[in-house]
Amino acid sequence: MTKISPKFLEEQLKILKEDGIPEDLIERIRIKVTKEDLEEEQLEYLLNKIFINFNNALVETSEPVGTVAAQSIGEPGTQMTLRTFHYAGVEEFSVTQGLPRLIEIVDARRFPSTPQMEIHLESPYNESEGKAIEVHNRIEQIRIEQITHDVDLDFVNWNIVINLIPEICEKKGIDINEIPEILKRYKKKGTIKREGNSIIIDPGIEDLQSLQKLREKILKKVVKGIRGVKRGLLTPSDDNNEWIIKTEGTNMQSVIQIEGVDITRTVSNHIHEIEKLYGIEAARQMIIKESQKVLEQQGLDVDLRHLLILADLMCYSGSIQSIGRHGISGSKSSVFARAAFEVTVNQLLDAGLYGEEERLLGIPENVIVGQISPIGSGRVSVMFDLDANLDILNKKKKRRSK
Repeated sequence: MTKISPKFLEEQLKILKEDGIPEDLIERIRIKVTKEDLEEEQLEYLLNKIFINFNNALVETSEPVGTVAAQSIGEPGTQMTLRTFHYAGVEEFSVTQGLPRLIEIVDARRFPSTPQMEIHLESPYNESEGKAIEVHNRIEQIRIEQITHDVDLDFVNWNIVINLIPEICEKKGIDINEIPEILKRYKKKGTIKREGNSIIIDPGIEDLQSLQKLREKILKKVVKGIRGVKRGLLTPSDDNNEWIIKTEGTNMQSVIQIEGVDITRTVSNHIHEIEKLYGIEAARQMIIKESQKVLEQQGLDVDLRHLLILADLMCYSGSIQSIGRHGISGSKSSVFARAAFEVTVNQLLDAGLYGEEERLLGIPENVIVGQISPIGSGRVSVMFDLDANLDILNKKKKRRSK
């Protein structure tokens, strides 16, 4: 048995290319095969298998791929359990999964119910927990209420007294001397001063209701971190090679500006935020990844190509459209196709009022009127030459008569 030489490999790959196999697939085969110690017969067997499988995977002309994709995603979707998964940790937070998350993606919701980020770090921050905590402290949003044990109202002097917890301030990397300066940004009138571990605010108000309202506002003030990132969980990656930060809440725009964050790998489950920051192609990729993740977590096996069709349909216009009457289904040119989806009477009334024309070019409209739909064999038009057929019949008659 002869081992494969580079020349033999290139000859075989050239034949494969002539047979219609795409360049990128041939390149992947070349990389894989050069790493393996194969013989000529084994290579031929492998390439024949690839050719057969590639051709079996091709979609036939007039195949209703949209309908098949809708069935393939919709049917397992109805079988999903409505479980909510929790991250185990010191500060645990829940994640929308299963059918509710799939509906969120397909509806292209402007704000996901549980926005999250997975922040990857650059070296050396991803190598040790201590260095990763530095980045974590810059990102996690810290409010006054998180670093105080109580906020008192002093009715004698009409002051607000914030009693800080120095241990938490130190752990979160907050300098107590900077807090009065931060609060001055929010409160223009009155005076703010520090006394030990307490901050005393004299707002110049002598009204109980106003003082209580101001107290509530001060509790919510952000001292450190990024707005929108409520909590962060420092955890090892799945392969235990590095430290990553998982967050509750998203703000990609601000996070990628933080020193130590690897912007090439940091992701968010907020698809509109990804579109705004990185463009429609990145948003399309996120739709595919998020859909795949939901289905895999539920143990459902849906072919990637169905999800690719879904993502392409949602993004082909250059912005994310939902699959529904406010998005793709509502913007179809066919009146019957829109009416078949939702709000039937309104669609037909509007079409009548504005004098819309139904050209019966799609599938739902032809089903409604009882015609053959333009899919599969219904798409094929056979031309019949009557004169040529007559000649063939005459020739057959002559043969029989002989």
